[in-house]
Amino acid sequence: MIAGAGAVVSTATPSDDPTVPSFTPDGLSVPEWAAQWGDWFVGVPLRIVLILVISALVLLALRRAISTVTRHVAEGEPAIERGVLRPLGRSEVGSVLLKANPLATARRAQRARTIGSVLRSTASIVVGSIAAILVLDALGINLAPFIASAGIVGVAVGFGAQSLVKDFLSGLFMLLEDQYGVGDVVDVGPATGTVEAVGLRVTKLRDGDGTLWYVPNGSMVRVGNKTQGWATAVVEVDVDYFVDVEEARALLEEAAATVAADPVVGAYLQGAPSVTGAEKLAADAVGLRLSVRTAPAMQWEVARHLRVEVRRVLERAGVPLAGQREAFEAYQERLAGGTAAVDATPADDAGPPDGAATAADASAAAPPARDPRDTPVHEVVEPPEPPGPTRA
Repeated sequence: MIAGAGAVVSTATPSDDPTVPSFTPDGLSVPEWAAQWGDWFVGVPLRIVLILVISALVLLALRRAISTVTRHVAEGEPAIERGVLRPLGRSEVGSVLLKANPLATARRAQRARTIGSVLRSTASIVVGSIAAILVLDALGINLAPFIASAGIVGVAVGFGAQSLVKDFLSGLFMLLEDQYGVGDVVDVGPATGTVEAVGLRVTKLRDGDGTLWYVPNGSMVRVGNKTQGWATAVVEVDVDYFVDVEEARALLEEAAATVAADPVVGAYLQGAPSVTGAEKLAADAVGLRLSVRTAPAMQWEVARHLRVEVRRVLERAGVPLAGQREAFEAYQERLAGGTAAVDATPADDAGPPDGAATAADASAAAPPARDPRDTPVHEVVEPPEPPGPTRA
C-alpha cells in the first residue's frame, strides 16, 4: 500500500502457519508441509539406500576375496602362479609335486573350503548387523531396548544350544590347528577309523568294518592321529625260550635289511630298523621287538612285509617260535623225509620182496606216546628215559 510520497513500502513475509503457502523464488507457492516432507524424503530414505548399497558392496567384496583365497589354498596354487605371474611360476615339476600326495591335497582342500564357509558366514553376519543398526539409527529409533532384548535372547539361546555351540567351536579350532584331515586314521575315543569328512559340527569316520561314524566335535576329549608326520612299524616276535637271543636278533635285523632293500616298500622306511631283545620273558617264550620309522599311513604295509620276511628267515635258520618246537621239528622231519623219498632209487629198497612192512617194524618205528600235559620245558628238565632192552 502506498500512502503517499515518502511513505514506507511494506512487503509480505511468509507466515509460520503451515496452512499458509510459501513462495519460491520463481513465484510459485509450495505448502510448508510439502516442503518438510520433501526434505525428509531426500534425507532419511537416501541415507538408508546409501547404507544398504555400501553394505552390499562391502559384503560382495569380502565374500569374493575370501572365495578367491580359499580356492587358491584348496588348489595348492602359490601366489606366484596367479594373474600375470602365472607364466613365471608355472612349471611341470611344480605341478607334479602338487599332485604327488592326493591325501594331502584332499585334506588341504577340505580345510580351506570349510574355513572359507565359516569366514563368509561371519562376514555376512557382521556386515548385516552393522547395516541394520545404521538403518534403525537413521530412522530415529531408540536402539537401547533392542540391544537389551538381543542380549537376553542370546543368553537364552546360549543355554539351550550350548552343546551345538560347543560342537561348532571345537570344530573350528580343530580345523585351525590342523589336528586331523581327510584321509587320516584317527582314534577319537568313541570310534577309530579313516576320516572321510570334517565339518564344523560333526566328523565322519569310516572304521575297518565299513561302518560310517558321525562323531560330534564337542564329544572328542582326545584325538590320536596315526597318520600325521611319520609313523612306526612294530613287529613283536616271541621265540622259543632256549633260542639264542643274539642269534634271533641277528635274524630279525637280516629280515629288516631285506625289506629295506625292496625297491617299493623300502622307499617308505625313514631311518635304520631297531631290534631289541628280551622285551618279554615267559615260561616258554622270549619276546623280541622290531621297529622302524616309516612314512605316514604306511606303517601297516611295512609291518606286513616285515612279518613275512621274519617268518622266512626264522624257518630257514631253524629257530622255532614260542610253543612251536615240537611242531617245527615234525615239520622239518616231514620235509627231510619227502626229500629222501624223492632222492631214493629202487635199488636202495631193503624191505621185503612184496614191499610191505610188518606190524613189528611199524610199531618199532612209531614214536612213543607223549603225555599231553607235558611241555617243552618238561622235556628239557626231565628228558624221557631211553628204551631198555626187550625181555624175552
